[in-house]
Amino acid sequence: MSHLFGEEIEIRWVDCYFPFTHPSFEMEIKFRGNWLEVLGCGVMEQELVNSAGAHNKIGWAFGLGLERLSMILYNIPDIRLFWSEDERFLKQFDIPHIDQKVLFQPLSKYPPLVNDISFWLPRKGFSENDFLDLVRTVGGDLVEKVSLIDCFTHPKTKEVSNCYRITYRHPERTLTQEEVRIVHKAIENGAEQELGVKGRF
Repeated sequence: MSHLFGEEIEIRWVDCYFPFTHPSFEMEIKFRGNWLEVLGCGVMEQELVNSAGAHNKIGWAFGLGLERLSMILYNIPDIRLFWSEDERFLKQFDIPHIDQKVLFQPLSKYPPLVNDISFWLPRKGFSENDFLDLVRTVGGDLVEKVSLIDCFTHPKTKEVSNCYRITYRHPERTLTQEEVRIVHKAIENGAEQELGVKGRF
């Protein structure tokens, strides 16, 4: 708990009752001004241990409630999100290192709008990361996702064309195609002017 919540976290043990352990305890931590139960545990009833053929052993049972801990640590408001297959939720926790901080971003309930953008790449100097940065800079929080969906090489000229799919979604309201079209056009213009691509719009 100190590793998860910080070395200064207040911890206390309280007596408790569970049907298969005796004595039984709960660990509680002081979180946002309240005592919060995070670990129920206890010494297993010897009859249960004996029934498993471990007559000369003592059993210790505990339950962490990982979903509940995760909800606390990341401010996740709804436990049902843990069973979601929505990649907007799952990708937030696709991190390179376990100790990397994650700030949960609430998911919008409003529908997305999807627009594609295609352009010929310059012979030299194109960086996909530069394009992604441009999209995020122009589109801001309206841009939910950018995916490369097609890469085409012209059989004669050997010019290369990329097609990206941009998903727009507002966190608090339904977007109109007209307002998305303005942002999308600005991205097209920026890609031509700043990255040297030639539009196939």
